[in-house]
Amino acid sequence: MSAAKIKVLCVDDSALIRDLMTEIINAQSDMEVVAVAPDPLVARDLIKRHNPDVLTLDVEMPRMDGLDFLERLMRLRPMPVLMVSSLTQAGSEVTLRALELGAVDFLAKPSLGIRSGMLDYGELIADKIRAAARSRPRQARRDDAPAPVALKAPLVSSEKLLIIGASTGGTEAIRAVLEPLPANAPALMITQHMPGGFTRSFAERLNKLCRITVKEAEDGERVVPGHAYIAPGDAHLKLARSGANYVARLDSGPPVNRHRPSVDVLFDSVAQHAGRNAIGVLLTGMGRDGAQGLLRMHQAGSTTLAQDEASCVVFGMPREAIALGGASEVISLEEIAPRLMALVAASGRAQRV
Repeated sequence: MSAAKIKVLCVDDSALIRDLMTEIINAQSDMEVVAVAPDPLVARDLIKRHNPDVLTLDVEMPRMDGLDFLERLMRLRPMPVLMVSSLTQAGSEVTLRALELGAVDFLAKPSLGIRSGMLDYGELIADKIRAAARSRPRQARRDDAPAPVALKAPLVSSEKLLIIGASTGGTEAIRAVLEPLPANAPALMITQHMPGGFTRSFAERLNKLCRITVKEAEDGERVVPGHAYIAPGDAHLKLARSGANYVARLDSGPPVNRHRPSVDVLFDSVAQHAGRNAIGVLLTGMGRDGAQGLLRMHQAGSTTLAQDEASCVVFGMPREAIALGGASEVISLEEIAPRLMALVAASGRAQRV
């Protein structure tokens, strides 16, 4: 007996996008479009009728804004929602707000050649729907900021590094880790799977919320305490050395594990250049990117943390790392920030590699 197909409801005011999404999804053996809707008001009735497993939702629509609909939906009937967003500055900001409200992930609409672009995206769309179907729907985050975590050590060596990788569900998970950190936290380097154009908005949003300075990484810049550097959405982020200093390097080479930026690329560079002076963290995400890299960091002497299944939106990447033996500890999302500061305070002076 074959497994039941993933039931998808597509909500978009564009008939072309509705048709293309239907074509792409119905071409997969494990999923089907059970209904389409031109706006949220029609979608509301179709959700009751078809009980879909995943909803794809356009951000900008008539009669009711996509965000307003999402907010009501996640409050009254939480379910996996995949946002379909335009690749614009405004689109990226709205998409990040949608992720705050509880959307699992997003898919960027191609800006040119919509039909060929959407069909090229077929495999990505299918992967994201599968991940959404396996995800845990969650309520919107509370707007009250988490309590700050103090760093008891008065001096943080510039040799200490915190390294984070994430994918599906990662934008909110990264925020949960960074927001409590003190201004004197060690430098952080972060790879989140995200397309170009979205990472700058993501960094700017975090920078407004956090005590540390959060920015999109630039090639060749020095990596210093109190700062978090986020991989741009179209380049691998690597750690390198320039004399006594750590520096960020950007690499436009081919995708690794189908991703650019890739978590494995960042973790591998940290294993090479920082070893025991780094702490690696692998957060929620589909697939296996980062699992081998976390193992290599662990083998190089780094302490390595994996987010536990209960607190992940999608447990794919942490599960793979744990299975490989790459995680020193498996802990919940809310425990990660205080655990990082405790590890930094307990480690004493950094050791040159």
